[in-house]
Amino acid sequence: MNDSIPAMCSKLRELLEESVKRNFSDGILLSGGLDTSILTAIATRYSSLKAFTVAFEEAPAPDVKYATLIAHRFGLKHLVTYFGEHELYDAIRNVVKVMKSFDPMEIRNSVAIYVGLSAMKEHGISMAMTGDGCDELFGGYSFLFNLKKTQLDLELQKLWDVMQFSSIPLANSLGLEARLPYLDPEFKSYAMTLDSRHKVRNDGGKIWGKWIVRKAFEGLLPDEIVWRVKTPIEYGSGTTVLTRLFGSKIPDAEFDEKRRKYLDKDKVIIQDKEQLFYYEVYTSVLGVPHPSDLNGRICPRCNSNVPAKAVHCQVCGAYPI
Repeated sequence: MNDSIPAMCSKLRELLEESVKRNFSDGILLSGGLDTSILTAIATRYSSLKAFTVAFEEAPAPDVKYATLIAHRFGLKHLVTYFGEHELYDAIRNVVKVMKSFDPMEIRNSVAIYVGLSAMKEHGISMAMTGDGCDELFGGYSFLFNLKKTQLDLELQKLWDVMQFSSIPLANSLGLEARLPYLDPEFKSYAMTLDSRHKVRNDGGKIWGKWIVRKAFEGLLPDEIVWRVKTPIEYGSGTTVLTRLFGSKIPDAEFDEKRRKYLDKDKVIIQDKEQLFYYEVYTSVLGVPHPSDLNGRICPRCNSNVPAKAVHCQVCGAYPI
């Protein structure tokens, strides 16, 4: 394989274009980040596309600014859905039920996805394209940035072994089909063969994840998108404030009492007020967590089974385990 930078960039563009054509849908969850912006730029060459962006109305949501920039750049029909507390509580209950989780990070991210997918359904979209998978394949997460190459390779492999995306079951729960072009087998296979030194790399005195992807699509997108620092969904949509929201709604005395009660009664360790809220939703729809396989690996904080290679519990979010 020709491993020159131009050759890799060309191959990435070629394979991703073919993947988008195979996985084309009539709507995209557009955050204005690198991953969804690239898919948008490619998809609009072939057909019209409706873009959907979500924002919690009680918090700053930087995704709106960047998604609007991309929508204008490519002439998209763009719907921004602002949701408040009423919609939030309905979404939380559905997300907890579908994902079988009370992990605060999972819920904060998935609530935004669920609201976006719900908006798509309301506007007649049947297939939803998302940018899932690019961070895992190309080292987009900041915890990978300061690792030596051998450790980086190990951590990437761990991500590949356990990666899964809430957009798929959440879409299914709404009667939609999620389309994930970055996980198209041919593109995914090629991405995994690329040397990790081209994925996490110092450029201009700053370490960047997904470096080779950024280089491959330089010129196609505005620089402020190509070199936008990764913004997790919860920050981009504003749902990161849920930690503070639930912290202010649940009195300290109530939290302390319930935390002790659930530890004694359910043998579940509750970390904070936000998780307490999600746990009570969880038990109301799914019951108390327990292992289905007593001989399998069990989370020390919530007693759920965890996969053998997992480093965190998908049910409660315990990390590391």
